[in-house]
Amino acid sequence: MSVAFQPSLFDEQTISIGPLDGRISRTPLSAGAWVDVLPGWFAGADELFPQLVADIPWRAESREMYDRVVDVPRLVHTYGIGAGLPHPVLTEARDALTAHYRPELGEPFVTAGCCYYRDGSDSVAWHGDNLGRGRSEDTMVAIVSFGSPRKLLLRPRDRNEGSETLCHWLGHGDLIVMGGSCQRTWEHAVPKTARPVGPRVSVQFRPRNVF
Repeated sequence: MSVAFQPSLFDEQTISIGPLDGRISRTPLSAGAWVDVLPGWFAGADELFPQLVADIPWRAESREMYDRVVDVPRLVHTYGIGAGLPHPVLTEARDALTAHYRPELGEPFVTAGCCYYRDGSDSVAWHGDNLGRGRSEDTMVAIVSFGSPRKLLLRPRDRNEGSETLCHWLGHGDLIVMGGSCQRTWEHAVPKTARPVGPRVSVQFRPRNVF
């Protein structure tokens, strides 16, 4: 079941980003992983949301799973290195993330993966972004969420760690950055839900060869 997107009563209309220094909060995890969170990093996020839905060239994907081909339960698009982003404020956000994290990361954010969760039946299963360099190196993935909040869950890949699953509700311009060993030692997911939820767009900024 889907519901129409409900803008936040507190969101501003001017689309812009706020500062990162002194506002973002870090939570250390196990095995050298960590997450940084900044709620409401984007002002005017709900004004930007319908523009992203309309302007990003969304596509449906399918993939083999066991002995059959299944539809990926969300729409996607990726802006590769050097590609223009669908709104200037996203370029500003990518540059701000690079400026803030480059002393720690050692390189810029250069790509932007986009996912469109149309309703509660769209999801992403447990995974780490470790098909590239994240399999063997510490790295970062920065995610900005627009639209209705959805759960982003995190848990240790090694279930013997015993840590409980962490839950962040992300939407309305919220930022989360997963860093350190997070992509190879932890997993994250956006689960399906039977409760009525509105649509959500996430934009994932990554360094080179991290996906």
